[in-house]
Amino acid sequence: MWIFAVFAAAFAALIETDPDLKIAQLAGIDISHLDAQDATPILRIETPGRPSKPELVAPKDLPRRRNLGEAENRAALLHAFAHIEFNAINLALDALYRFRTMPSQYYADWLKIAREEAYHFNLLREHLNTLGFDYGDFPAHNSLWEMAVKTDSDVMARMALVPRILEARGLDAVPPIQQKLSNIGDLRACEILDIILQDEIGHVRIGNHWYHWCCQERALDPIQTFVTLLRDYDAPVFRGTLNQLARQQAGFTQEEMELIESLKQ
Repeated sequence: MWIFAVFAAAFAALIETDPDLKIAQLAGIDISHLDAQDATPILRIETPGRPSKPELVAPKDLPRRRNLGEAENRAALLHAFAHIEFNAINLALDALYRFRTMPSQYYADWLKIAREEAYHFNLLREHLNTLGFDYGDFPAHNSLWEMAVKTDSDVMARMALVPRILEARGLDAVPPIQQKLSNIGDLRACEILDIILQDEIGHVRIGNHWYHWCCQERALDPIQTFVTLLRDYDAPVFRGTLNQLARQQAGFTQEEMELIESLKQ
C-alpha cells in the first residue's frame, strides 16, 4: 500500500472538495510518517477544497434571523456553525501542511485539531439533517480563510491571528447562543455546542502555546508583537463580552485579556 508523507497527505485533504472524502482522507494521515525532507511544494491556496455550496457572500449580506423558534432560522444558525467548523478543518490542515520548520509536536497538535473540527462538523451536519436541511443550504462568508491567506508566509502571524482572534471568538459567542437554544428546547444543539466549546478551549490553547513559542524563539515581547500584528494584518476588531474563564483556560494571560478589552469597539 502506498503511504503518502504527512505534508502530501495534508495537502491532498486540504484541496479535496467533498466534505466526506476530506474527512476520510484526514482520518488516514499518519503523523509517524513526518519527514523534514518532504519535498511537497508549499503553495499559496487562495481557495481550499470546498463544495460548490454554500454560496459565499460578504458578512454584511447574510440575512439576520432572530427568531430561533422557527426551524429555518435555527437551521441557519447551526449552518453558520457548521461552516465555521468546515473552514476550521481546512485551517488546521493548512497549518499542518504549510509551516515546515516547527517541532514535531506542532504537527501532532494540528492534526488533532483538524480531526476534532471534522467531528464537530459531522455533529452539526447530522443535527441539521434532523431539521430537514444540509450543509450548503444557506449562504456563508469566507472571513476565516481570508485571514489564513494573509498569514500564509509566517507561522507566528498565523498562530497570533487565527486561533487567538478568529477562533477565540467562539469562546465568547457559544454560551449566550446555547442559552437561546435552551430557551426554545433544542437540547441536542446545546449538547453539541458544549462539546465544541470544550474542544475549542483546547484549540485556542494550542494556538496560544505556539504563538508564545514563536515569540520566545525570535526574542520578541508577545504583547507588543500582538499589537503590531493586529495593525500590520488589518485584523478584525473585538466586540462583545469576553468569556474570561474560557479564555483563561485557553491560555490567555490577564495582561492579554486586558489588552483585548482595551481594543474592543
